[in-house]
Amino acid sequence: MKFQFWTVGKDHEPYVKDGILQFTKRIGNYYPVQWNIIPSPKNAAMLSEMDLKKKEGETILDFLAKDDYLVLLDERGKQLRSEELASFIQQRANESAKNIVFLIGGAFGVSEAVQQRANYTWSLSKLVFPHQLVRLILAEQVYRACSINRNEKYHHQ
Repeated sequence: MKFQFWTVGKDHEPYVKDGILQFTKRIGNYYPVQWNIIPSPKNAAMLSEMDLKKKEGETILDFLAKDDYLVLLDERGKQLRSEELASFIQQRANESAKNIVFLIGGAFGVSEAVQQRANYTWSLSKLVFPHQLVRLILAEQVYRACSINRNEKYHHQ
């Protein structure tokens, strides 16, 4: 199984980059992992919110393989405790999922087509975070879940 973290927008900002790289490297001790930063369309400022989401959605759907397991991060998704995320990841491994794609959408979210394609919609919190922080939280929580599954001491009960 491989993890892919996809995000729409710009490269990692310096204030979160080191943390993202650290947790990504740690996840690599359990599963192959990579980041895919999907650039916003060149004419994004000229597009309406709906058109921007549609364009970003088309790009996302073009990148997805048919058998990718898509986890959409969205404030309207299901909230999980860290142990539940660990169980979720273990279930995907037990099902022999090849690729789990964790998707952080654009500034306005994702298109209806991407929402419908998602296999699971996950909310990190009822709070809204800047996309840059969501990247760091995502990497840390996936690492935490992996360490829980290995019964390691990173996560304290």
